[in-house]
Amino acid sequence: MVKALEGIKVLDLTRALVGPYCTMMLADMGAEVIKLEKPGKGDDSRSYGPPFVEGESAYFMSVNRNKKSLILNMKSERSTEIIHRLIKQSDVLVENFRPGVMKRLGLGFQRVKEMNSQIIYCSISGFGQDGPYRML
Repeated sequence: MVKALEGIKVLDLTRALVGPYCTMMLADMGAEVIKLEKPGKGDDSRSYGPPFVEGESAYFMSVNRNKKSLILNMKSERSTEIIHRLIKQSDVLVENFRPGVMKRLGLGFQRVKEMNSQIIYCSISGFGQDGPYRML
């Protein structure tokens, strides 16, 4: 059976709660989701628990199902090249860093739109991009 988002490619730069849940729903609807994780221990939610499933957090396993995972140091030059290539190939980018982090990484909205004018850029935060609690 064809799924609604089959053929859509999503670059997942999310961590914890709402971001991974959002991309989980996209993956469940057929999108190809590529989740970037940091070197070492990967996404922090891998250690949330208990309960654990084969050493992984049950939470992590549930919200990251149907996704591909790629380990990259987002601050390294080599990784930047790979991320730029993924952006050019993606239909959607989802991130949930604190306001300003993506821009400091050279991945702010304007820069990403220069790389891929058709991309949907979804920026999720707990307290908005410019409100008094934005850095929480």
